Formats: sequence, structure tokens, C-alpha cells
Amino acid sequence: MGPVLAGVLQLLALIGALALAYIPLGTYMARVYSSDKHWRVETWIYKGIGANPDTEMRWPAYLRGVLAFSAVSVLFLYLLQRLQGILPGSLHFSSVDPAQSFNTAASFVTNTNWQSYYGEQTMGHVVQTAGLAVQNFVSAAVGIAVAVALVRGFARSRTGELGNFWADLVRGTIRILVPGAAIAAIVLVACGAIQNFSGIHEVGQFMGGHQQWNGGAVASQEAIKEFGTNGGGYFNANSAHPFENPTPFTNLFEIFLLLVIPFALTRTFGVMVGSVKQGYAILATMFTIWLGFVALMMWTEFAHHGPALQLAGGAYEGKEVRFGVGSSSIFAVSTTLTSTGAVDSFHSSFTGLGGGITILSMQLGEIAPGGTGSGLYGMLIMAVIAVFIAGLMVGRTPEYLGKKIGTREIKLAACYILITPALVLIFTAASMALPTPPHSMLNSGAHGFSEVLYAFSSAANNNGSAFAGLNANTDWYNTMTGLAMILGRFLPMVFVLALAGSLADQKPVPETAGTLRTEKPLFTGLLVGAILIITGLTYFPALALGPLAEGLAS
Repeated sequence: MGPVLAGVLQLLALIGALALAYIPLGTYMARVYSSDKHWRVETWIYKGIGANPDTEMRWPAYLRGVLAFSAVSVLFLYLLQRLQGILPGSLHFSSVDPAQSFNTAASFVTNTNWQSYYGEQTMGHVVQTAGLAVQNFVSAAVGIAVAVALVRGFARSRTGELGNFWADLVRGTIRILVPGAAIAAIVLVACGAIQNFSGIHEVGQFMGGHQQWNGGAVASQEAIKEFGTNGGGYFNANSAHPFENPTPFTNLFEIFLLLVIPFALTRTFGVMVGSVKQGYAILATMFTIWLGFVALMMWTEFAHHGPALQLAGGAYEGKEVRFGVGSSSIFAVSTTLTSTGAVDSFHSSFTGLGGGITILSMQLGEIAPGGTGSGLYGMLIMAVIAVFIAGLMVGRTPEYLGKKIGTREIKLAACYILITPALVLIFTAASMALPTPPHSMLNSGAHGFSEVLYAFSSAANNNGSAFAGLNANTDWYNTMTGLAMILGRFLPMVFVLALAGSLADQKPVPETAGTLRTEKPLFTGLLVGAILIITGLTYFPALALGPLAEGLAS
């Protein structure tokens, strides 16, 4: 079997598995967030944190809950790292320095999981399990909660109430993420991923010295890192490491895990707004972009010109031979089109155009299908923009799901789509203009610029993957990427929740003959076009200086 055929068959198997999970998981999540009953363990948690889960919140109260919980989480994780040297189970690792502690705390609380350190040489068992793994669960739950609040904004009318943040947070964690990750961890352990709390072992000679490995609760963290679209690896090699990702089957399984919730949330959306066809329209948009980017990536990696690459059958540098070019291409696109950031190959070693695809995937806003929750609310914001454009074209007040898209709504949507590009481009420009930050680049020229552009595209979009050629463990990059992650996560949420509150306050608009049918393929095409054009106009100059210049010159 040729490598191209193998890649295509893996892609078809993945699509089949996602299709089987779509309806049951999406419907189940809709029931979770629509139920008025509380599990006993949830009641204990509410009592412990002093929250009343039955109290409805308007958008400012919901936002305060999101920000307060996240601020406490950043502080807790920061202190846990700073105290690591005196904690049991630290594997004799010292405390993490302040800049890196801030960066890591911001990274895991914002669902980014950017790592400027070697995981197996920096974090002990306590920080990994009580700190990083816990944030893998709750940061994902926060993203779903905000998305559900926006869906309620479309579904409700004449009320500004969006639900209860604490109830949404707890339910998402207890009823969705914990059981799903537990099942996934069992599968990974059965396939060879490690799960223990062993210490550091010397396993033999390597390059004239002893090679050391430490164990850890790897399978359980690997499961939630993919299922919650987090991405932080227990080891520096991330999902290219055999302890995290031992076989081609687990590689495909991990891709399935990082895609299944974001895709299934479109079903949740359709059920909660009372029209599954609306969910299918959003799904079709996400799937079209994802499949198109996968096909484009596989073409660039298999058919890139050059005799060495043609003789090798593709661009194999930086890719695991266990997985091959096809599977690595699927993983690279899926992890950058979601907010996962896990990698099973090194994106810096991809072809010039292939590396550009990974950057563009993040710059789309990670909405195809995006992260847990963040992908859905990002796509719904783009749907609002698309119906506004359609309204301008026909001279009619735009409507979406029975809600008018007026001046307030479009201003909030516009602010949402402008924030992340501003962060990416401003931080990238500063890093290239100042004298010290460019010293972190491994390469010069277009590829070196791509390393910096990739880093801030990853941080501001809460992806977390790296180009692997940039030394980001400096005070500048630890601080700036940390700020980019926090601002890129929470500023958009302000506008999402404000939009949700504005929509929930409206009374429904009756459908007429002139109403744009947003469940039809025509709207899906309009939405795909709007996403690509807006992103292209925003980022094309920066992409032309980096990956496009490199790809055309090679």
C-alpha cells in the first residue's frame, strides 16, 4: 500500500468514526446543559464553592464568574510551580522560575497549553497532575460554558439571562469531560501508553552519557489534552513520544479525540435552538474548511517539488516514521484548526507552504471545528458577520435565528474578530523590531519570521503548538506570549457574552419570504467565503513575508 493511499484510508476511517459519534454525543451534551437536575457529586461541589446553581445570570454576572474562576486558577497554578521544590513527588526538580511560571499558568488556564520548557525535565508529578491536568479539564469546561451561553442567547427571548456559569462549569467537567477522558485513557493504556508515578530511571548509554526517563500519569493527561483540545504534552516531544502515542492506531484515535467535541457541539447548538438543520449548516462549514485544509496539506507534503522529496515519497523530515506523511498531515491540520496544539511531528520541518497552512489554520480563529466551545462561538460570530454582509447585499436588516443583527450586535462581532489579529500582528512586529527577541530565532530570513509569526498566532489563538525552531524560554517570550494568551482568551469572551445578552433581550422576529435561509447550502458557501476572505485580507501581508515567500522560493 502506497503512502498516499494509506493517508486517504486513515482520513476516511477518521471521518466515519466522527460521523458515528456526532449525533449521540451532540444530543447528550444538549441534554446536559438543558437539564434542571443536579447529580449528587455536583451538589457537593456547589456547596463547597458556595454557589447556587439554580440562579440565572445576566451576561455581566456570567462574565464575572468566568474571569474570577480563571484568575484564581492562574494564581493557584503559578504558586504550585513556584513551590514545586518543596513539594512531595517533585522528582527533585527545582521550583520553576517566575517568568516561566507565569507563562505556564496563563497557558494552561487559557486552554492554550503552550510550553516553553521540557516537560519531563521541569515538572514533577504533583504539578503535572494537581496543576496541569486539572486545568486541562476546567479550562475546556469554561470554553464550552461560554459557547452554551451564546447558544442560549439565540434560543431565548425577552430575557437577559444566560444560565448559571458555575452549573455549566461543573456539568461540563463532571458529565462530559471526566467520563470521556477516563474511557480514552483506558484505550491509550491498553495500546501501550504509560500510566504510573515512577521516578527517574537510567535506561542506557546515549551519545556518550546515560539516558534518563521518568514515568508519570501520562495516559490520563494525554486523554484530556486531546479530548479537551488542550495540547500540553507530558514529554517535550509531545504526541511524537512513544510513551504518549505508541502506535498508528493511537495516533488516529488522538486525532478523533481532539475533533469529536468541537464537531459534535454543532449538534448541541442545533438541538438547543430547536433546529438541527442550523447545526448541520454550521457543521458543513466547519467540515468543508477542515477537509479542504487536510487535502491541501497532504498535497503540499506528498507532491512538493524537489528530487530528494520525490525520491523519499514526500517530505519526511521532522515526521515520525511510525505515522508517515499522511497521518502527520491530518494531525497537523486538525491540531491547528482546533485549539489543541498537540503535535506528532515538527511543523518547522514541514515544507514552506505546509508550514504556512498550519499558521493560516490558527489565524482563521480556530473555528473549523475549533476548540471545545471556542470553535462554536467563534463560528457563530462569523455567521453573524456573514448574515450582515448578506443583508448589505440585498438591502435588508440582517437576521439570524430569529434575532435582528443591529448596530450593537455587529459592533460586538466586529470587535471579536479584530482582537486576535491585532494581538498577533502587534506582538510579532515588536518581536522583530526590538534588538533582543530576534536572537531566539533558529533560522534567518522568511523561515525565521515564520517562527515568530507562528508563536504569536499560536498564543493569541490559544492553540499552544510551536514551530520548534524558536527559543521561547526567555523573559521576553515568556511574558509576551503569556499576555497574548490571556488577552486572546478573555477579551473575545467579553464580546461573546455581551452579544449573547443582547440577543437574549430581543423578542423573536417572525420569518418572512425575504428571510435568509441560514440552514441552506447557499449560506454555508457564503460563510466559508466570508471566513477565508476576512482572514486573507487580515493576514496576507504577514504570510507573504514568511511561509509564502519561503514556499515560492524553494
